[in-house]
Amino acid sequence: MYSLLLPLAWIYDGVTSVRNFMYNHRILKTKSYDLPVICIGNLTVGGTGKTPHTEYLIRLLQNEGYKVVVLSRGYKRKTQGFVLATATSTAAEIGDEPYQMKSKFPGLIVAVDADRCEGVERLMRDKGTSDVDVILLDDAFQHRRIQAGLNIVLVDSNRPIDKDYLLPAGRLRENAGGLNRADILMVTKLKGELDEATVKQYQDRLHIQDAQQLYFTRFRYGDLYQDEESIPLSQLNQYHVLMVTGIADATPMEQVLKEQTEVTTIQFGDHHAFSQQDYERIETAYQQLPDDKPSIVVTTEKDRARLDMTQLSIWKKVYTLPIEVEVMQQSETIFNQQILDYVRKNSRNSSIPQGANAK
Repeated sequence: MYSLLLPLAWIYDGVTSVRNFMYNHRILKTKSYDLPVICIGNLTVGGTGKTPHTEYLIRLLQNEGYKVVVLSRGYKRKTQGFVLATATSTAAEIGDEPYQMKSKFPGLIVAVDADRCEGVERLMRDKGTSDVDVILLDDAFQHRRIQAGLNIVLVDSNRPIDKDYLLPAGRLRENAGGLNRADILMVTKLKGELDEATVKQYQDRLHIQDAQQLYFTRFRYGDLYQDEESIPLSQLNQYHVLMVTGIADATPMEQVLKEQTEVTTIQFGDHHAFSQQDYERIETAYQQLPDDKPSIVVTTEKDRARLDMTQLSIWKKVYTLPIEVEVMQQSETIFNQQILDYVRKNSRNSSIPQGANAK
């Protein structure tokens, strides 16, 4: 299959390389803004963990007293143009990932716009958002018209860039030369501990430059929750589990669950729109689980945003497994300081650069 698609991948590489050349040499113009703009992106299509990493930055910046905005494209939403999320916004209106972040951080400003420049300008101009302190661009690394002040690029440790192919033969949106635009590279989804040999390996494979910082992260899974109820992950062996996901890479989650108990899986494609047939399939699979102990359905926060619980008679059995990011190699303090230093240095308002909790 790869060999059949490689000619198309070469054409795609040529087109994206010419486009990047034109931006790099200012033939095509970029826009920058007088406030901190941080881009969280990747070179691949889906599956690197952008949303948990964006949520990490939200917590960090909000804890320092900054007014944070997340601006996303709102992938697969049913609306057009600029939309500012409200407490009543749905995943269909703003996309599942923006909906997830708005639900987890009710005070967070979340907006969607396929045109990131127009989105930033609306946020800076409109009443209620014009005084924002920092904008987080979700998945905008290839949106070259906007010049972010800090570019964070995520690399999936399970599928390194140097082992991948460009679209449509693989998952790369552009060739590995795009990494040169990154200020920070984060290798995600690490398992176990990190040793010096692994660090050196990634430094060489990613061709880390002197001006770039390399960090490593892994997922940390919390207790399963449903409304006011929760199940400690350590007690999952008391249940049969039906795992239902519609994400790019469900392997890490599946491995975590299987460490605790037997798991039956139903996996859909990334950003899957659940149909009536899908709900019937979930119900049937649940009823077929053994009856020697209680059964539950476990899903992701992103999938929970798209699941219509009114279509499931077993909705009270559906639990969500939350994910947080852990910066490894005792580098969390260094990473946090790098982010905060950038925001303080580029703040528009000299009365806020130290943050509410800064010493």
